[in-house]
Amino acid sequence: MFDHMYRIWTLLLLGGFVLPGVRHVSGMDIYTPKEVEAANGTNVKLKCTFSSSHPVSTKSVTVSWNFRPLNSGSDESVFYYQDVPYPPKDGRFKDHAVWSGDIMRKDASITLHEVPPTFNGTFICQVRNLPDVHGSSGEIVLKVVNKVSLSEIGILAAVVGGACAVILIILGIIVAVRFYKGKNTSTDIEIPSRESVWKDPTVCSPEEAVHLTVVMKKKASISSDDEGSEPSSGDDEEEEGLEEDDDDDDDDDDDDDDDDDYGGGDDD
Repeated sequence: MFDHMYRIWTLLLLGGFVLPGVRHVSGMDIYTPKEVEAANGTNVKLKCTFSSSHPVSTKSVTVSWNFRPLNSGSDESVFYYQDVPYPPKDGRFKDHAVWSGDIMRKDASITLHEVPPTFNGTFICQVRNLPDVHGSSGEIVLKVVNKVSLSEIGILAAVVGGACAVILIILGIIVAVRFYKGKNTSTDIEIPSRESVWKDPTVCSPEEAVHLTVVMKKKASISSDDEGSEPSSGDDEEEEGLEEDDDDDDDDDDDDDDDDDYGGGDDD
């Protein structure tokens, strides 16, 4: 009985010391997508974020990326970070893996440039933040394909975009047709009105108006000349008549004188 109680107390004491350590190491969590697809020869970002129960700093956090080929061969080092990034100096990932994370934002992502088909496999992201040295790792399955297949969201976005484009094209056609019809209608209305103005017998063209003005001016000048010439001719005739009368009177006087002279001679 005493031994049994002793074991129980011993387990409780050990549990009291061990349980805080379990909670302590379980404070490190890593988050990655399960699968990523990339076209052959393009760049792809492998997203990896983490959370820790301890403060994060560039000196306390270490990041390591490893690669496991499809044939389940041995893991290969892809990238390493501790205070500064350490890209690979040899192997298949040389000049292909670059750092694109931010430790202070709890981001441990990398980017692979110009991925070839040999990059098909599983990429493993491991993050340690002292004293959090234990925790799960994130795994991403990378599929390098000749052409990226559209996801359901991509297909939906393409359908919605295509529908919007078709609607805009139809609206543009309707507006253009209405504008063209309105323009033709206004032109048809203007043409008859101009024809009616030119064909109206009460309205003359500018050329005819100028001609009529010239004719009227000519007539007015002729009338004024006639009026001025008639009085002058009458006066001349009257003056000629008076002169003739004077001449006749002079002739009569001469005849009378002759008669007187002749008659006087007879008396003598």
